[in-house]
Amino acid sequence: MKVIIADSNDIVRVGLRSILAEDPSVKVVGEAVSGEQFIEQLKNVEVDVALLDYTAPNFSIDIIPKALNANKHLKIVAITPEQNPSVVIDALKSGVTSYIKKDCDIAEIKSSVRETVGGNKFFCGQILDSIRKASIDVEHLDLDSFSCEPVLLSERELEIIKYIAEGNTNAQIADLLCLSPHTITTHRKNIMGKLGTKNTAGIVMYAVKSNIVSPNKFLFTGEQ
Repeated sequence: MKVIIADSNDIVRVGLRSILAEDPSVKVVGEAVSGEQFIEQLKNVEVDVALLDYTAPNFSIDIIPKALNANKHLKIVAITPEQNPSVVIDALKSGVTSYIKKDCDIAEIKSSVRETVGGNKFFCGQILDSIRKASIDVEHLDLDSFSCEPVLLSERELEIIKYIAEGNTNAQIADLLCLSPHTITTHRKNIMGKLGTKNTAGIVMYAVKSNIVSPNKFLFTGEQ
């Protein structure tokens, strides 16, 4: 597993390098102290996963999509200090695969790299608790189900997506729009077909990614 460590703090980079050195299956192939250096290394070094603090000086959240554009196969593990849930969600929307905190234990840091390279998402317990307190269900965020292809949705469908994302049931949406519940059910099925999702969580994720609703309005209903 080839890893790049991207953080402007010398002590953090030394610490992460030492932790990863304990795993013989991991090889640190680069270190970056700025976003520009990070992108340059990605263009010139074969790498599987990046441990990135996009909140560190000389970095920003904008570096995430730039990194993924520079290396299409890259997986990113964000490792930052405490962040509010909306910042975490913004990072996930930008392309981060896994998320841990800088005060996580050594086992979690190692696991985050191993699981991410293996194709899984990994969140430390503290990040999960923070997000779930904001009523966001990470386990149902299908962040990979949305492509860059345009999705053609009618104004009515966009309106229904907004109401779904705000936690309204089909019956409640029908009352709000003065339509029958059957009509809303039909719209809902058509929306899921266009978005390529099979559940409410997928609709909500699209609503957040498209700025139809704010991340703090993640409200999952039992209706699928």
